Amino acid sequence: MTTFSGHSSLSVSTVGTEGHHHFTVVAEQSGLRLDLFLTSREIGLSRTQIGRAVDEGQVQVNGQPGRASRKLKIGDVVEIVLPAARPSEVIPEAIPLKILYEDESLLVIDKPAGMVVHPAAGHSTGTLVNALLHHCHDLSGIGGVLRPGIVHRLDKETSGLMVVAKSDHAHRGLAGQFKSHEVEKTYQALVYGDPKTDGGRIESAVGRHPTDRKRMSTQSRRGRSAVTVWHIRERYRVAALLEVKIETGRTHQIRVHLTELGYPVVGDRVYGGAGRIRSVGDPVARARMKALDRQALHAWRLYFTHPVTGEAMRFSSPLPNDMADLCEFLRDRTDG
Repeated sequence: MTTFSGHSSLSVSTVGTEGHHHFTVVAEQSGLRLDLFLTSREIGLSRTQIGRAVDEGQVQVNGQPGRASRKLKIGDVVEIVLPAARPSEVIPEAIPLKILYEDESLLVIDKPAGMVVHPAAGHSTGTLVNALLHHCHDLSGIGGVLRPGIVHRLDKETSGLMVVAKSDHAHRGLAGQFKSHEVEKTYQALVYGDPKTDGGRIESAVGRHPTDRKRMSTQSRRGRSAVTVWHIRERYRVAALLEVKIETGRTHQIRVHLTELGYPVVGDRVYGGAGRIRSVGDPVARARMKALDRQALHAWRLYFTHPVTGEAMRFSSPLPNDMADLCEFLRDRTDG
């Protein structure tokens, strides 16, 4: 199948079976390095992946193995043959998922609290990736492996919206949007205390804690810039429900920033919440807040651009029952 030809500014491209591409170099492309030439082609690979393909002998120029640095000439025939994506080593598991949207490129899910996103030490099963591998039967491969593309994560005990890529092309597009801060992520967080203002902006670098490697901190010597914008949705005297937008996506950013502000997230046993519960004077409210067995943080809204169609994608997820019930209790307690 010839996808385009007969135009002086474009190379002639012939696509055979999936993963098998031929290109003929035209005048405007003469002198380009092989890796840069292929990066500019619509074949769904990043420059790093193209470099790997060249190193592994999957790219030929005029029938001979090519080098990434080779300068191309008019009429050179470039061929790339990619092997079929190999199966993931992660075991698919029939775990129920709440899927809000799905097409051939991506899906949007509403992750429950308690689910780990990616397999790791101590969590080899029961993760979101295990569940997605069972659900998705049309993965085209991320980095040469049949696996879902995780472009952002939520902590185990944080609930809410996530977008997941199903192809390399979608993965690169979404990752690019996250990197350039084009994705709008809004959370709801129930915090201890009664903030003195109705909102604010926190700009404080976040990195690995200087002494506790399991925690993040604003005191890190190698922190990366982080911006969190918040405002009050409801006040409950002993607590408040906040709307929180993050302009960056550092690990534990919201939890660290809100603790620095003096209002840690209810139920957060890592960043100050465990000790803060003792400051709640109302014993009934204290008992109800203590009964929440996870941090009261929910990924509420997610706005991004579809990496293939260009369509504006906008999703929202209501507060899950545990947070909604606690807010209702505190609201009634405040009004009573």
